Amino acid sequence: MKHAIIYNGPSLLDGKPIVVIATYSNRNTKTGKVVQTYILRSDINPLEASKTGEDYSICGDCTMRGEVTTDPQRKQAKGRRCYVNLGQGVLIVWKAYKRGVYPMAQIIKGNGFIINNIKDMGRGRFVRVGTYGDPAAAPSWVWENLLAECETWTAYSHQSGWRPDIAMQSADNIKQAQEHWNNGRRTFRVIVDIGDLDKKNEALCPASKEAGRRVQCTACKLCKGSSLAKSIAIVEH
Repeated sequence: MKHAIIYNGPSLLDGKPIVVIATYSNRNTKTGKVVQTYILRSDINPLEASKTGEDYSICGDCTMRGEVTTDPQRKQAKGRRCYVNLGQGVLIVWKAYKRGVYPMAQIIKGNGFIINNIKDMGRGRFVRVGTYGDPAAAPSWVWENLLAECETWTAYSHQSGWRPDIAMQSADNIKQAQEHWNNGRRTFRVIVDIGDLDKKNEALCPASKEAGRRVQCTACKLCKGSSLAKSIAIVEH
């Protein structure tokens, strides 16, 4: 499968309706060939969700979300700092979902056979868990199936302590990062400049501009939760 809905139900963050859509693409120059996963409000345009604060269902208390605004001139939350451009890929995927483009993935157990479209979607591929949205919004079984036979993955969560075996813990500052490190969790941290890097505990993202874009995410494989590697930091862009 190249595209599928792998979850459609309540958000584990606030109980409101969300959908998780997986698409296979080779057009991202940073990540390479990858299964992208979009965690979206199923009932609200992502730009509107951002502007009204309804994106809490999929992003939780992430500080990159910005502030709710009623300004008719603004298309999204005031002061939003998230690197994901809602008006491009995210909006395209949401509109395609509303048109009924994506089939629903199935897990069917029969007499002597199992059909698992979610596992099929990830098999042998690089998976980007949460291209947009926090994976903690969806049940763990979704990600466990998607990652069961994949080649590797990247994952990040702002929900403290969520599945450190799967996700890097997103840290807003060095204090938060240190708290995670003290609990054996690896972090992904956005820094203002290279001078903010904690060289003892962090490495600069090798796919970033500042690191010379030495490698794509598909080959790097550092942002996949627990491992013996250092935590990762990237200069804000």
